[in-house]
Amino acid sequence: MKRRDFITFLGGAAALWPIAARTQQRDIPKIGVLWPGATPPAPPRMESFTQALRQLGFIEGQNVAIELRYARGGLQQLPELAAELVGVKVDVVTAFGDLAPKIAQQSTGTIPVVAISDDIVGAGLVNSLSRPGGNTTGLTIMAPELSAKRLEVLQEMVPGMSRVAALWDPTTGASQVSMTELAARTLNLELQILEVRRRDDLGNAFRDAQAARAQALNVFSSPFLASLFREIIALSVEYRLPAIYQWREHVDAGGLISYGPSLAAMFRQAGTIVVKVLKGAKPADLPVEQPTKFELALNARTAKALGLAIPPSLLVRADELIE
Repeated sequence: MKRRDFITFLGGAAALWPIAARTQQRDIPKIGVLWPGATPPAPPRMESFTQALRQLGFIEGQNVAIELRYARGGLQQLPELAAELVGVKVDVVTAFGDLAPKIAQQSTGTIPVVAISDDIVGAGLVNSLSRPGGNTTGLTIMAPELSAKRLEVLQEMVPGMSRVAALWDPTTGASQVSMTELAARTLNLELQILEVRRRDDLGNAFRDAQAARAQALNVFSSPFLASLFREIIALSVEYRLPAIYQWREHVDAGGLISYGPSLAAMFRQAGTIVVKVLKGAKPADLPVEQPTKFELALNARTAKALGLAIPPSLLVRADELIE
């Protein structure tokens, strides 16, 4: 080959290379992630999700792409973000909470939706756990049952407790409220429900709890409330209000106590379901999964700061004790 022809060949190859790379990028599967928080999912969420993908042969940037959208402009932005994911032709949408999966469903009737939901049946996302139907499956973190159970744990932690407040994100539906109200009556507790629709509602919620002489706080399950955990922990300290949370990570950050499934395990489980869908499984045929293990975590430093002694009944059951 003559030198001039060789240079021409190289130039043509260089021009074609970006096109080939873009074509290859288009050919790999795309996973859409619709997150209702105002900031990206805090660790260990996406780390655990991508770890599950890797273990099953899907490596981000190599043979799978992840399109993350989060509601930095507030929950009202979710329809726009869901439409973006449909527009970039994702192969599956992974959505969290009860509201985001519902909006994903409204945006597409054909793209599979894997929901990591607080109450997947109660929110009307699927027909049943065993036969989801439609284009949606996923896992439910049993929020109503666990929110009620947390009242029992909180009552053990706070001796003589008779009045308790609960932070509730209304986008998660009313099942957490109704089941926790039932549990409160059984435990002879007066329950105060405090709605938190925006970050700015937190201050008023704590002032209302103080005015009602609440003795403790139950933070209901919600991706939105979970994204505000640092503010909630700080306000709990300021108002000296013992609080129970959903995730162990909130206790690591200074929260008093938590009871619920492993956050990392839930996101790994979500990744596993997504891979099943990418490999051709139909959501309608995939039963909804549930957590199989629940963790109790305690922060002894926070308990001491609040003047609380951790009862032996909780110490022996604790999976993690921060001292």
